Amino acid sequence: MPTVTDYIDANRETFREELFEFLRIPSISTSSEHKNDIRDAARFLLDQLESLNMDRTELFETDGNPIVYGELTTGTTRPTVLVYGHYDVQPPDPLELWETAPFEPTVRGGNIYARGASDDKGQSFTHLKALESYLASGESFPVNIKFIFEGEEEIGSPHLVPFIEAHEKLLACDMVLISDTAMFAEDTPSITYGLRGLAYMEVEVEGPNRDLHSGVYGGAVDNPANVLAGIIARLKDEDGVIRIPGFYDDVKDLTDEERKAYRQLPFDETDYKQVLGVDALHGEKGYSTLERATARPTLDVNGLWSGYQGEGAKTVLPSKAGAKISMRLVPEQDPKTIARLFAKQVESLAPDTVTVTVTEHHGGQPAITDLSFYGLQAAADAFEAVYGREPFFTREGGSIPIVADFQRLLGAQSILMGFGLNSDAIHSPNEKFALKDFYRGIRTSARFFEFLPKYS
Repeated sequence: MPTVTDYIDANRETFREELFEFLRIPSISTSSEHKNDIRDAARFLLDQLESLNMDRTELFETDGNPIVYGELTTGTTRPTVLVYGHYDVQPPDPLELWETAPFEPTVRGGNIYARGASDDKGQSFTHLKALESYLASGESFPVNIKFIFEGEEEIGSPHLVPFIEAHEKLLACDMVLISDTAMFAEDTPSITYGLRGLAYMEVEVEGPNRDLHSGVYGGAVDNPANVLAGIIARLKDEDGVIRIPGFYDDVKDLTDEERKAYRQLPFDETDYKQVLGVDALHGEKGYSTLERATARPTLDVNGLWSGYQGEGAKTVLPSKAGAKISMRLVPEQDPKTIARLFAKQVESLAPDTVTVTVTEHHGGQPAITDLSFYGLQAAADAFEAVYGREPFFTREGGSIPIVADFQRLLGAQSILMGFGLNSDAIHSPNEKFALKDFYRGIRTSARFFEFLPKYS
């Protein structure tokens, strides 16, 4: 592919500046204050697609944020790839922990620092630039391609499934290409074939009708904060096993072959602890760190609040206490079932001195891609051609619920071709994306499209 790669190399600065323009848009989906920014980001992508003179480009309105679509048909016998990405981003808070402004991209040490650099603007942008490189260099694009970009991934994609259900024919494809995952390590490419699902819950404990003086009422009225802490403490045992009846009923244990594959991964637990700044690790007994982090279910508190939070002391017995709790799920576990089991257990643990309310927020199904799927082989060849080494096939602890939805609604398996790193601090201050992997991502995407037809 000399002309395509030449074009990529010759336009590195242009690609970077275009990405920076995209990253400057604070398209935060969790806040209504950023509705205009969301639309600006969608319009930016639509303009990008329109500049490629595709067969069709369209901005679809939903009851939430718009969906951007584009398609190019190059031959009826060629495979069709649907590229999915999201243009919304997480809030940048806490702002004081950013070394540079979150929406003013900055390059330091070979990394782009900005909110959305890795999750998911930088990664998804690679496929747009790969297509551009083909078309601008005069090369015939080897597959049919469709793009779908949404603006609600960070809030659970509430309007994407209804859109897919209403546009199954439009989105029909042979596979979905997604770059919203991480490589196993720097310069160590990997293809994710498994994702955990998610059940996200909120628990509120309410006691007296107002905050009380802890000296006057302490010992006479049950403290919602104490009650909540006790409930949470009883949801897991000291070995990390989740104590919700029925929770593990549908969990299939790892096979000997899968556990052997985990042992072959170049994982340094000492370095892992050092990067995280912890002296010891903890998790479900009987499993390795990687197995616990990617292939076993979890239960974790994501947020906890109650009582006085200001400076100094205030002797208060709080009226309410709350927690947000996420459970990562493995194949065969159903988020709705797990949510019901969670609510039942929490309610059973609550004393009659308080009122407990359990709310189910968003969730998502776990997903597995068949390792014999031909798209995975094309992706592996593409990584090897660009990175100079065979990629590992790994499972990831995070969730991309739409992967299971694509498989259920379109009958399409997903190729999870990530170029980021787990150290990219996504959802955290100082999110980054390596410039070299932005460029290598474009080249790997182009190679994937080149190699795919020979396997189809």
